[in-house]
Amino acid sequence: MVTDNLSSHRSVSTRAWLEEHPRIRQVFIPVGACWLNLQEGWWRIFRKAALAGQTLADPGEIEVAAVLATAQLNARARPWIWGRSAPPTRKLRRRFVYCL
Repeated sequence: MVTDNLSSHRSVSTRAWLEEHPRIRQVFIPVGACWLNLQEGWWRIFRKAALAGQTLADPGEIEVAAVLATAQLNARARPWIWGRSAPPTRKLRRRFVYCL
């Protein structure tokens, strides 16, 4: 299990649970490599789609908003591509015109 360095992931109760389940090993993301944690990016997109700008009164409304946002995000899902796209190539180089 790959986790970030959140204090709850290092708590006594978490370590006790992991000792009871020896098949599960916890590996932490390096502190300077937060970009490896895809969960943070997903939560940002999900919060923006489901919760931003809404006032939710009870857990039922939160569930409805989460189900609707999940359906909308799944409808436009595409494979995740690591890194940046290649910069556009220029078809024409600069042309210098000298007037005499």
